[in-house]
Amino acid sequence: MIIALHISIALNLLALGLIFWFRRDQQMSNDLHEAEINHTHEGMKALVDDINNYQVETDRKIAYLEKQLEIHVNGTGRSFEKLKKDLPIDIRKVIGHIEFAKPLDK
Repeated sequence: MIIALHISIALNLLALGLIFWFRRDQQMSNDLHEAEINHTHEGMKALVDDINNYQVETDRKIAYLEKQLEIHVNGTGRSFEKLKKDLPIDIRKVIGHIEFAKPLDK
């Protein structure tokens, strides 16, 4: 009977020790997982910030390029209008030289 009591006490102490040991191990695992999740959240936040900055920078570049294109198109349009306006005068000059030129063969 005393041996059974000693065995029972030993098994109970062993069970309590294992419970505390597993509880401490689980708490360490939970802390490690929480730290890993926090690092993941920080990384994702940094990635989102980088993507947002990239989008803002790209939008600014697109707006700048559109403005430059509009300036170039307007400049080309003005040049074309000037050429179109001066074209009849240039044609008259060329035709005038052709009409009053001396024939090469006699």
